[in-house]
This record gives sequence, structure tokens and C-alpha cells, in this order.
Amino acid sequence: MTVQHIDVIRPAELSPTDLELWGELRASTAPEANPFMSPEFCQAIGRVRQGARVAVVRQDGEPAGFFPFERGRWGRGRAIGLGVSDSQGAVLRPGVVVDPYELLRASSLSVWEFNHLESGQDLFLPFATGRFASPVIDLTGGYAGYETLLRAGSRTFLKATRAQERRLARQAGPLRFVFDERSPAVLGTLMAWKSAQYRRTGRRDRFAQDWINNLVRMLATTQTPSCSGLLSVLYAGERPVAAHFGLRSRTVLSCWFPAYDRDFATFSPGRVLYLRMIEAAAAAGIGMLDLGRGDAAYKDSLKTRELTVHEGAVLRAGAGAALHWLSHEPPRAFRGFVRERPQLKAAALRTLATVGRMRDRTPRP
Repeated sequence: MTVQHIDVIRPAELSPTDLELWGELRASTAPEANPFMSPEFCQAIGRVRQGARVAVVRQDGEPAGFFPFERGRWGRGRAIGLGVSDSQGAVLRPGVVVDPYELLRASSLSVWEFNHLESGQDLFLPFATGRFASPVIDLTGGYAGYETLLRAGSRTFLKATRAQERRLARQAGPLRFVFDERSPAVLGTLMAWKSAQYRRTGRRDRFAQDWINNLVRMLATTQTPSCSGLLSVLYAGERPVAAHFGLRSRTVLSCWFPAYDRDFATFSPGRVLYLRMIEAAAAAGIGMLDLGRGDAAYKDSLKTRELTVHEGAVLRAGAGAALHWLSHEPPRAFRGFVRERPQLKAAALRTLATVGRMRDRTPRP
């Protein structure tokens, strides 16, 4: 008879055996090995977030699965790195059956919240309250195959971007693309561009939070097969004009923080960067670029298909679960109401833009 036990540890306490098994399970069970589900990403979060934990499921004393999470007050739990992670869930050996409520009880959680639960997470899918498209670029046919699809589906986008690329080179100097840039200074430039973009569009500035700053700089130096930081930069002359920082595994590049120099906005340097980056990714053996959940015209033009991610929460009876429901469900229902009505969605975006303009006019301390 199989005896199951659940231990809860800090990410730094994962043993070499645990790390090896985690990596093997992801490689063998996940069609797309997203780096956000790697043990290295979990450990990086553990260095910047005090509540980071891992529930290790053991059968007959041997590790059989891992459930990474963050625990807050009143037992309120959330997916590891919630707010910046684009793939969430548990990593379990095939055939392992776990009661989700028992998993939360063993983890001292009254609730576990997720917003990018990957498909195939049968343990948590019954608790999903929303599903969203996450556009991806399939590169299994190489860049030539992808460009053929792009010409067929987004010919105007491709033609306009190539024209902008030539204009940029004429006006700003010879273009140079670096797929894997190692410069901390250029990473800092990208983060400053992105921070300004958040403020300009009325959104919360992620880089105003120290833990996200520290996380990105830490991951920029991480180099493992299942999770490596990747900074890609487009230069005009010696000046960076667009950049992207993401995470890659052997087969997946998860797009994360793209931005560009506003001085060159008329040349669409972000689009030029993406085409260069897609071509380099294909040459590096990457089979898929995950563009991430969220609406954007460039994603619609570049994508070849879509994955599905889910949001929701597992709740056990308790004060933490009640607090979660009161603070999350009414706003979630309202956001869904707005998303389904284009006029309301457009009005919300205009309001965010107005807030952004007001922020830009307000002196910063």
C-alpha cells in the first residue's frame, strides 16, 4: 500500500535530488517546458519573497511531486511569483493522486490563488473561474517556415516592419542585434524604459517594487537548461533602441519585459526587435515563443496559435478564504463584465491613458 506524506520546505532547502526530479518531471510531462515552472524560478522567488514555500509530495518516503506557492497572513496563499509569473501549477509524477484540499491543509493555506494556471493542471482546473488566450509562436518548422506563415497571415505587418527597419538604419545608423546580451547597464536601461511605459499608460509600475527589481537582476545571471535569463537588444549604431528580457528553457522562450526608446518610436523598433529575436530563437533551437496573456496588436500579428491559461482559487473554510472572496471576487466579476463589452473596455483603456498622462506631469520625488 502506498503511503503519501507532504512536507513543506523553503525553496532553498530543495535537495539536489529534488531539483533533478523536478526538472525531469517537467521535461517528460509538459509539452511546453515553460521556465516559469522550473525549480530555478521557484528558488529565485524564494530569495526575494519571504513567504515562498514548496510542498513536497512523498510516496513511500520518495519525492513524487512539488507544489510551489507563497503564503501570507491568515493562510492566504498564491501561486509562486504571482504578478510576474506566466505559468503556474504543480509538478507531479504521472499517476500521483493528490487531494487539493489536503494539499492546502498540509501547506497551512486556507486559499491558493492563481492567474496563469497552465492547461493540463487537472488538480486545480475544477477551481478555475476564468480562462484566457495566451498567444504563442510555433517555431518547430524553423524561421523560414514561420515567415511563410507570417507572409500569409500578416503580410502588411511584415512588409511595414521591414520598411521601418530600413528607415531606422538610414536615420540612426547601422543596426546590430544581440540575442543574448550580458550588459547589466543595458538591462537597467530596459527596466527604466519599462517603468516609464507603465506610468505613461496608467498601469502599476512593477519596477517600483524592490522584489521585482531584484528578481529580474538575479534571473539575468541565471544560466541553467530549464531556466536562463535572456536579454535581447537592438542597437542603432552604438545606442540601444529596443530590448526584451525574458526567460528560456531548452525549448521555450517566455516573453516578459519588452520596451523601446521613445525617441525612436516612429520607427517601430519593438517590432523590428521581435522579428530579429524570433529568427535568433529559431536558430538556437527554441521551438516556441510564449507571448503571454494580454491583448496587443503585435501579438495578434505575430502569433501562430494560442494556449489557454486559467485564473481562479482553491478555498478551504476559514477567515483567509472569506477575506480572499471579499477582496477578489467582486472586482474579478466586474473585470469580466468590462472585458466582454468592447465599449466599456475602450473607455477603461482611455481612463488608464489619462491617468498615465497625469502621472507624467506630476514631479517625482
